[in-house]
Amino acid sequence: MSLFWRIFALNAMVLGTATALLLWAPVTVSVPVLLTEAVILVAGLVVMLVANAALLRIGLGPLDRLTKLMTTVDLLRPGQRLPAHGRSEIAEVVRTFNAMLERLEQERATSSARALLAQEAERRRIAQELHDEVGQSMTAILLALKRASDEAEANEPLRDELQQAQEITRESLDEVRRLVRRLRPSVLDDLGLISALTSLTTEFATHTELRVLRQFDPDLPALDQQTELVLYRVAQEALTNVARHAEADRVEVSLRHAKGVVVLSVTDDGRGTGVAPEGAGIRGMRERALLTGATLDITSQPKAGTQVRLTVPVPRKP
Repeated sequence: MSLFWRIFALNAMVLGTATALLLWAPVTVSVPVLLTEAVILVAGLVVMLVANAALLRIGLGPLDRLTKLMTTVDLLRPGQRLPAHGRSEIAEVVRTFNAMLERLEQERATSSARALLAQEAERRRIAQELHDEVGQSMTAILLALKRASDEAEANEPLRDELQQAQEITRESLDEVRRLVRRLRPSVLDDLGLISALTSLTTEFATHTELRVLRQFDPDLPALDQQTELVLYRVAQEALTNVARHAEADRVEVSLRHAKGVVVLSVTDDGRGTGVAPEGAGIRGMRERALLTGATLDITSQPKAGTQVRLTVPVPRKP
């Protein structure tokens, strides 16, 4: 039945019931209308309006739910669907909208994967150039300053200035190496995910002076390179947010395996944010989660800290 005929049938039902009551009920209308008759007529009208409104709400309820989902849907949180039953026009609209969401989520995941892979390739290229060009040049400058400092033993002021320049260059070289590690963690390729996360948290604790607790399962299943990179980048971004916004004293980073999933959790004891708009960092984590079909959950309470939880499904062995 089309939407037009459904609404027509609902109204016809209400009006037919009202007509039957007028025909069969022992009620008459005097001229002029008596007070009791007016009360009965007004009460009947109210009953008809309430019944009509209730029936229309039931009939058009799926459209209200569809409108609400349209205004709140987020492609970075896939799986939001409405149930569609029957073969009515409303059910067909709901099914069409669900199919459209499915297509948009697939297209978003594909475009995000291309963008993130291009981003990682660019990071790798920049890291390689920093290591090969800038790093080597600064190392050569450091050696030249060392030779000049050794040759200037008789000139104490000049030697002090050369040593100071040498120290600044050494610190800059360390900073370049740290940027290279952040751009492309070579330890992830060489030693694996747990070693990379250990190095990341150790460096984080050194630079922020926060207490970092680690809990890594030693018997993690074999993960592909892309999944390991997603886990590492989400942990990196979560720790960056802790350093910038949390005002925390302690951070706990855990990586566990249970029931066919690997769960990464980063929990701090900072000020929390409650319900707040998500910035580029969190949306970037959600983009990465789409690459592996993972689920990203962020819980935060004011003055109770924040937890970032990434649940990654482990591919079944053929």
